[in-house]
Amino acid sequence: MTKRFQKEMSILHEKLLSLGILVESRLKQAMKALQTRDLVLARMVIDSDVDIDTTEVEIEEDCLKILALYQPVAEDLRFLIATIKINSDLERVGDEAVNIAERCLVILKYPALYLDVDFDGMFTIVDKMLRSSLDSLVYRDIDLAYKVCLMDDTVDALHNKNYDVIKDALNSCKHRAGLLLNTFMVSRHLERIADHATNIAEEVIHLLEGEIPRHRKL
Repeated sequence: MTKRFQKEMSILHEKLLSLGILVESRLKQAMKALQTRDLVLARMVIDSDVDIDTTEVEIEEDCLKILALYQPVAEDLRFLIATIKINSDLERVGDEAVNIAERCLVILKYPALYLDVDFDGMFTIVDKMLRSSLDSLVYRDIDLAYKVCLMDDTVDALHNKNYDVIKDALNSCKHRAGLLLNTFMVSRHLERIADHATNIAEEVIHLLEGEIPRHRKL
């Protein structure tokens, strides 16, 4: 392929990683807003979602332009397909960060209620999965990509535990149903982000191995 093609592929790669950094930052801000009960920060996360959406559209358009102009094959083609899918997953992570911020706005209408839900531990793993999935793409590290996939089970277990805690609380605190349901949805949004990080890792595996790992026992 021409130098022009290689340059455009390099720029595309950089744009995708920049989107990943932006999305991870928004997720951290959403969780910080929840942990510190910061309404201003929560609203900032919601209002800034347009930046992620705009970048996501630009990356998709770049991919389609490169496909039309150069008709790449083999690993270059797999990279473009992976980029389109990873781009979509990152945009969805951004949406989930907004969802957490929106739940935060509702939760903060209520007095603080102690519940034995492990958002800190769950977020730590989810954030590591997201960062590691992108690192596996940067460094072409297939072992790291597989590790991300395996971490998803831990997040699922924490989410199930949170569900049980909140379900029990609903039986004794029915007057706090709105607070408890929104609290549960925070756990659900984190669990979905872990799924998107897993999807990204699976795309890296496909890029490097040439085989689709989805539905395969890893």
